[in-house]
Amino acid sequence: MKIKILQVLPELNTGEIELDTVELAKFLVQSGHGSYVLSNGGTMVETLEKNGSKHIRLPVHKKSLFSFSTVFKIQSLLLKERFDIIHLRSRIAAWFVYKAWEKIPLQKRPKIVTSFNGYYSVDIYSKIMTQGAAIICPSKSVKNFALDNHQPINKKALKVIYKGIDTKTYSYGFKPTSIWLQEWADENPSLNDQFILTLAGNITAWKGHSDFLHILYYLKQDGIPIHGLVVAPTAPKDAEYFSRLKNNIRKLGLSEDITILLNRKDLPEIMAISDIVISCSIMPEAFDKTSLIALSLGVPLIAYSHGVLKEHQKALYPYGMIEPGKKSTMRLKIREFYRLRDKPKPFKNETFSKNQAHSQILSIYEKLLMS
Repeated sequence: MKIKILQVLPELNTGEIELDTVELAKFLVQSGHGSYVLSNGGTMVETLEKNGSKHIRLPVHKKSLFSFSTVFKIQSLLLKERFDIIHLRSRIAAWFVYKAWEKIPLQKRPKIVTSFNGYYSVDIYSKIMTQGAAIICPSKSVKNFALDNHQPINKKALKVIYKGIDTKTYSYGFKPTSIWLQEWADENPSLNDQFILTLAGNITAWKGHSDFLHILYYLKQDGIPIHGLVVAPTAPKDAEYFSRLKNNIRKLGLSEDITILLNRKDLPEIMAISDIVISCSIMPEAFDKTSLIALSLGVPLIAYSHGVLKEHQKALYPYGMIEPGKKSTMRLKIREFYRLRDKPKPFKNETFSKNQAHSQILSIYEKLLMS
């Protein structure tokens, strides 16, 4: 059965939701289905269309004086195209489409699927994401949050589908090339024979850099030849926070013990040469791609265990689970790991993959159309 699917989101620029949308669209085309995406456009439209999907551009990214006109255009689009499934991926765009969907005859309405992407605010704005015949949550923790905070909600409609990663790209036991290793050694000669502790992710306060510094400081007092890497994919947006972070490094006497690496595109390689990757996030996350990459590569991850990360750790590396905010516990766990002769490694990631996620989403579409 060929299914005609419309995914909806505000724009197609860089971001996890945008990337998920484009990758799912490619999977749907490869599986023989009709794939359409409605958004205000963006840098990823070209990739989307090259992969065989059709893009429809309408201003669904913000409210305006012309919102009524946009709803009318979407209503016409739905009546013309007769989609089988509409997958609403973001709140603002979802409201436009839902209002249009309500205006068409019952027998002509497509099935609606929503992505309940995170710990949404409890208000009318977020209510739209509870309106799907199927409501996809990226973790059990988000599902439980939705049940506890967003009533009324159809419990049977809630489905947990973990956002996975490409386990071929991030393969277990991955090793950097000899060329990369030589360049790394040339750039960082002082790291030879050091115990490498890596904190990766955007440089923002909620990533827990303060805890990272505290832990590193006391591990150094324990006599461990340790060096910390703070790795970020881009330059910090908050210059004031970044300045405070560097000042705190100096105050703790860690200037020679921490290296900050910005705008890095070689995160898998850096993780692969790390002894431990840690996560000190002070808030639970709905999706933690960075930590999942480390586990998929087979790199030990010691982390505050909450949000989706708790579920990743429980399945792949329970040894590294730390109660959130317990800096001393994390320090002792890292010290214990350092002293172990046979160091525990993560299990191979056969649970959190993109292919599995895409297949599970398609299965939901199929079951809705059969019901």
